[in-house]
Order: sequence, then C-alpha cells, then structure tokens
Amino acid sequence: MIKFFSGIRQKTLTENKFSKYLLYATGEVVLVVIGILIALTINNRNEEAKTRMKELNYLTDIKSDLHLNLIDLKAYIVLRETSVNSAEIVIEIFENSNGFDPEEFNFHNLNVQIWRPFNKNNNVYQELINSGNLEIVSNDSIKNALINMELNYKKIEFTESHMRHDFENYMYPIYFGITDLKSDLTNYFAYETEGTKPELSKEKIELLLSNQLFKNGFVLSMFNNETLIQDYKNMVSMTERLLISIDSELVANK
Repeated sequence: MIKFFSGIRQKTLTENKFSKYLLYATGEVVLVVIGILIALTINNRNEEAKTRMKELNYLTDIKSDLHLNLIDLKAYIVLRETSVNSAEIVIEIFENSNGFDPEEFNFHNLNVQIWRPFNKNNNVYQELINSGNLEIVSNDSIKNALINMELNYKKIEFTESHMRHDFENYMYPIYFGITDLKSDLTNYFAYETEGTKPELSKEKIELLLSNQLFKNGFVLSMFNNETLIQDYKNMVSMTERLLISIDSELVANK
C-alpha cells in the first residue's frame, strides 16, 4: 500500500500536480496514525485482560480465605456461647457455694479462663494491600466490603485484647496464686471420662469463691463473650454476602 502511494506521489510530482500529491501524502500519514492507534488499542486490551485475570485470581484466593473464616467464625460462636454458659454456672456457685461439686467448678472455671483468640485468614487481602493492588478490584461493592470487614476484625481484636486484659488483671493472678494448675488441668481434660482423676482441693476452691474480684472477672467475661458473639455473627453475615458478590463476579467472567 505504501509503495502504491509512493508511485502515485512520484507521478503527480512529475506532472506538477501538487494538490493531488498533498492528498496522497496525507493518506499515508493517516494510514500510519491508524496503524499506531490499532496497535495501542490491542496493547491496551491485552493489558486490561491481564489485569482482569490478575483480579479474578485474587478474588478466587480471597474466596478461599473467606470460606475458612466462615467455618472458624461459626465454631467460635459456639465456643463463646459455651464460655458464657460456663460463666453463668460458676457465678451460680459463687452465689450458692453450699454443697458445690469441685470438679464441676473446676471444669467451668477453666472453660472460661482458657484463652482462645480468633485468628482470621486474610493473607490474600494483606498481599493486595502490601502490593498496592487493591485498586485492581474493579467492583466497588466488593472492595468496600473487604475494607469494612478488616475494620470489623480490628474491632474483634480490640474486644479480645480487652478481655485478655481482664483475665490477666482480675482472674489469673488470683487463680494461679491459690490453685494447683497441673492438677486442675488434668482433671479438666478428664472431666467427662471414666478413670482415675486427681482429687481437687475444696479448700482452695472455697478461697477462690470468697474473692469478689475473682467473681467479677467472670461477670466481665460474660459481657465480653456476648459482645464477641454478636461481632462474630455480624462477620458471618458480611462474609456470606461478600461470597455471593464474588461468586457473581467470577461467574460473569465465564
């Protein structure tokens, strides 16, 4: 095509037809510009396709993390509900300590005090943030949901941190200063099993039951656990909604 225009250009110059030469020269320039624009368009589309594929891979990996979190959140709801129930039983023993069962007290006491923080699975989200790739998530509702979930997880971490502070200040010093932890733990793990278990000291438990600060620790644990249960349930709802949005985004690309 360029040779064609070149031949015509030489002919028009020979015949002194400058206006026709200018027309064909302009045609050459237009062809070159069109070629460049087409190349740029193809390149941009290739880059967009690569970015989109990268985004979908991230979303697929985030979906896996969310499923793991969903399983753990539901398990922790049950765990915290069990802890609330144990705290209620211990407080009842505090308020009516006549004829209490040492093994029952020991089991529910440790059921509250054993520390179990929630550990979220968010490695892919952290990679998105640290690599500066969060902006490749094109769906604003998904992006905002991810950000909001991280904020809610920080709220959970704060409550758990506050709860641990209460344990360390109101319960652990008193409990560890009075009881035989080795004997208590052995009895705890064998609570509902048959066989020989270490005998617990009723006198030591009575010392614990006479301590108002220790009792208040269980009251605080109930409050914190109930707060966490609600936070976990909110996270379950948020996670389920986000999974639906990600599934829709992945299906739309097929």
